[in-house]
Amino acid sequence: MKKILSAFLVTTSALVAVIYLSGYNFIFKAFALNIKKGPVTPSSDDVDKFSSRSIPNLNPEPWKKAPDYNSTELSEAILKELKKTRASSLVVIRDQKIFYEEYWKNHNSSSLMNSFSMAKGVLSILVGCAIDDGYLQSENQLLSSIFPKYKKSRYGKHLTLYHLMTMQSGLDWKEEYHHPFSENSKQYFVEDLAKQAFEIECKEMPGQNYEYQSVAAQLLGLALRKATQKDLATYLSEKIWKPLGMESPAKWSIDKKGVEKAFCCIHATPRDFAKLGQLIMQNGEWKGKQLISRDYCERMLAPTKINDAFCFTIWADDEIQLKYRFFYGFLGQFIIMIPEKKMVIVKTGFYNRLDVDEKKRPLQVKLFAEEFSRIM
Repeated sequence: MKKILSAFLVTTSALVAVIYLSGYNFIFKAFALNIKKGPVTPSSDDVDKFSSRSIPNLNPEPWKKAPDYNSTELSEAILKELKKTRASSLVVIRDQKIFYEEYWKNHNSSSLMNSFSMAKGVLSILVGCAIDDGYLQSENQLLSSIFPKYKKSRYGKHLTLYHLMTMQSGLDWKEEYHHPFSENSKQYFVEDLAKQAFEIECKEMPGQNYEYQSVAAQLLGLALRKATQKDLATYLSEKIWKPLGMESPAKWSIDKKGVEKAFCCIHATPRDFAKLGQLIMQNGEWKGKQLISRDYCERMLAPTKINDAFCFTIWADDEIQLKYRFFYGFLGQFIIMIPEKKMVIVKTGFYNRLDVDEKKRPLQVKLFAEEFSRIM
C-alpha cells in the first residue's frame, strides 16, 4: 500500500510540475474557483467567481407590462426546448412591453446572468458609440493605428476593427471549448488577458476567411479601452446603461490587471439584456434620441459577404420569410430581435450541446422566433 501511495504521489507531483512548466497553471485556479463557488465548468451564474467592474445604471425605468402579461400558454415545442436546454430565464418583449417572463432554478427578475459571447455584440455597439464620439475614425480603422506593434506584422498590419468584429481577422487561434488545455479555457481564467491576446499572431491575410475567434473580441475590447481611455464597463454605463434606464446595475468580469473579459462575461438581468435588443432593433434610437448612429446600426446588422449568417458579432438569418437577428452566448444565451413582429426574446440557460445548422446557428433560435411569432 505504501508503494502504491508513493507512486501516486510521485506521479501527481510530476503531473503538476508538467502543467506548470507548460504554462497551464491557470487550470489550478479554475479548479480552486469552481470547487469553492459552484460548478466545475463555466456557468451562467459565474458572477461571484471572478472580480468584476460595476456598470452603474441611473434613473431605472422598468418595462411596462402588456395587458395580457403572462397569459399566453407556451407551445409544447417551446416547453420541450426550455426543459432540454436547462433554461434559467425567458423574457419576451412585444411592442415595447413585457409580454411574457418566467424564471427557473431559483432565479428571478433581479438575477444577474452571464452573457458569455453576447458581450461580443455589445462590443460592436460600443464601437459605434466610439465612432460617434470621435474616439475612432470608423470600423475600417487599422488596429495598428491604436497598437503600433502590428505595423511590423506581415498580415497584422492589414488588420482592422471590422475584421475583428466580423471574425475575419486571420489570427492563429483555434476556438475550442471542450478540453481544459485550450486557449479558450486559458482565456476564461488567465490573469493577464492583454498578454495572451497580443501573443497571438496573424496566420493569414485578414478579410479572406471567416473563423470565429474569441481572441478577436478581446483585441477589440483592448482597442476600445485605449482609444476611449476608459474602462469598457465605464463606457458601457455612460453610453448605454444609463441612457436606457436599465433596471439594475450590471457587472463585467475582469482579470487581475483590471481588464474586462471583452469576449464574454457581462452579468446583467434578462430584462436589461432585452433593452439592448430593443435598442438595436430600433437602429440605435431610444425615446426620440439617437444613441448610436442609424447608419452604423444598419451596417452592424448587415450580413457579411464571406458569411451571410454573421454581421458585426451579431448573428443573422435572412433565409426564411421571418427575418431576425440575434446575440448568441455559450450555453444557450440569446437576445433574439424580430423587427417584423416588434419582438425581442431573451433566453438564458445552461446547455452546451445545442443543435446547429450548417452555418453554426442554433436551431433553437429559429424555433423560438417562429413559435413565439405564431402564438403571440
